[in-house]
Amino acid sequence: MNASTETELLSKANPANRAVYLRRRVSGIIGWTLASIAIGIMAFVLLYLLGFVLVRGAQALKLDTFLTDTQGIAGGLRNAIVGSLLISGFGLVIAAPVGISAGVFLSEYGNGWLGRTGRFMSDVLVGVPSIVLGYFGYITMVLYLGWKFSLAAGSLTLAIMMLPYIARTSEMALRQVPLSAREAAYGLGCGEGRVIWSILLPAARGPIITGVLLALAIALGETAPLLYTAGWSNYMWTGQFTHEGVGYLTYVIWSFIGEPYESAHQLAYAAALLITLMVLAINLAARAVFYRRP
Repeated sequence: MNASTETELLSKANPANRAVYLRRRVSGIIGWTLASIAIGIMAFVLLYLLGFVLVRGAQALKLDTFLTDTQGIAGGLRNAIVGSLLISGFGLVIAAPVGISAGVFLSEYGNGWLGRTGRFMSDVLVGVPSIVLGYFGYITMVLYLGWKFSLAAGSLTLAIMMLPYIARTSEMALRQVPLSAREAAYGLGCGEGRVIWSILLPAARGPIITGVLLALAIALGETAPLLYTAGWSNYMWTGQFTHEGVGYLTYVIWSFIGEPYESAHQLAYAAALLITLMVLAINLAARAVFYRRP
């Protein structure tokens, strides 16, 4: 409808309808304006943050950053880069199978009290502050089990943090599979295990992988849980899962930026850029998987 036709119809309408139309039109304009302003503010903050990290971090990145370990508040970030990938990777290896299995149970068999309890506990676990999870890991794994600051303690703590995200994402993804697909599989004589493995999981693999990658991105940027569990080390990981601290990038950002030395600041900026690029790459991969799913 063009503007002239709209004006003509409005002039022929009775006063009550005209008032309702004008009120809705004004409300719509105000709503779209506020939404556009909010999106603009969000985009500005994101671009400013990315630009700040990119400019400062690019100036600090050197070849030695990737080839040498941290030496006090100088040196490189090789140990921290490898440590971040190991902690998050092992945490994902632990959390993904358990979380997807929990999602399958909640989707297919979670209508009873056990399913409702599982959803409630999952939602509560999402809201638990990460530093509380770190304190739990410190009490149970570092002290009680005697693992000390270690890769195992840090990975398990991150796995606990990733579990509810993966479980709930998997549940929602599996619930989107049409009921007719299940009925057709059962009609062909497939058992429950075959239906889950051959029908449901392949059909929902795109959203499930997306949820797993987003959980990994959240874990990769965490600092507080690792301060209590992984500790810190200036050396490359030697293969010990316990009784040995491990380096990670977020510790460099948290600790070195407060030092009064330029070398420490340079390492902090470089670490911020690297962790930002890692998280950005994971989010882009998750988007690619989601939009290319069959």
